[in-house]
Amino acid sequence: MARRSRSTEDEFESDRIAGFPHPREAEALLGHQQAQALAAQALRGGRPPHAWLITGPPGAGKATLAYRMARYLLRFGATADGPADLSVPMDDPVARQIVARAHPGLLVLKRGLNPRTGRPQTELPVDEVRRLSGFFGMTAGAGGWRIAIVDPADDMNENAANALLKQLEEPPENAMLLLLSHRPGGLLPTIRSRCRRLDLRPLPEALVEEALSRLLPDMEREERAALARLSGGSIGAALTMADGEGALLAGEADRLIESARDPDLVALHALGEKIGRIRDGLSLYGDFLIQALVARVRARARAGLNAEGWARVTARLEELFARADGLNLEPRQTVWTAARLLSGAARRMGGL
Repeated sequence: MARRSRSTEDEFESDRIAGFPHPREAEALLGHQQAQALAAQALRGGRPPHAWLITGPPGAGKATLAYRMARYLLRFGATADGPADLSVPMDDPVARQIVARAHPGLLVLKRGLNPRTGRPQTELPVDEVRRLSGFFGMTAGAGGWRIAIVDPADDMNENAANALLKQLEEPPENAMLLLLSHRPGGLLPTIRSRCRRLDLRPLPEALVEEALSRLLPDMEREERAALARLSGGSIGAALTMADGEGALLAGEADRLIESARDPDLVALHALGEKIGRIRDGLSLYGDFLIQALVARVRARARAGLNAEGWARVTARLEELFARADGLNLEPRQTVWTAARLLSGAARRMGGL
């Protein structure tokens, strides 16, 4: 797959990986057969749930699955008339409208540009979520359905979350909400309880490497293997690492975990400085650090070892980086705080 040229409009699509097609343009979903099968069973069965919570690490394919579900429902409705894998050809009129962001039955809510400053918003504001009321109140579009994707729901501020909850409490007919979340534990329990959940698990390393061989054919095999290893089972994360400073940040995140008990303070100071000079550096570093921790915590649990303490530490780090991103905090201090949390945990519980 060839890289796309980057446009000004693409610059501010928070769910786009620079140089590659957007999830709404992706015809195939790599892996995640179980989640896709569960979605297909519900959509083709005639009475699908009105709200879904699709979870998984950044770049795992949540948006690709959401658009796949939306295309099917807007093309075939809640019937078994379409393929069992929910595929809709990309030259189909419905798919073409979705790619062009022109389908009247689909609304996508996500962070955009702040109209006052011209800079990307740090959260999904309540005014965006309130658009759901008018959208769901309209006459159903083609296929008789109206579908809204919130990408990701983690970006909602408190008022936005409460506005979304109201929509979940009074679901209209032939309407569906698809909430995407990297960190579902941070959402309101009342939101989680009203959604059917689809968890996208990390992909096998071999599958990630196989995908990279198609997406990055000019890259050396050894480098693709390293990206697959550091990706945490996310093709999106691997592609992000392949662009610019991503691989460096992923490697630094891995090193911090390895040296958690006795971190190199001089190296941490230099890392904080470096992250501050990289666009979205702190957010990327936080994502890679969380993904690496989650992978290790899962491996620990599969081995029959107690993983609860490390799971709590991972949740605290998620909160730390989310707050730092939302408040635009200084990268050095955030990195130092993360290192202290990991160091204390490693001294209490041993390394991962």
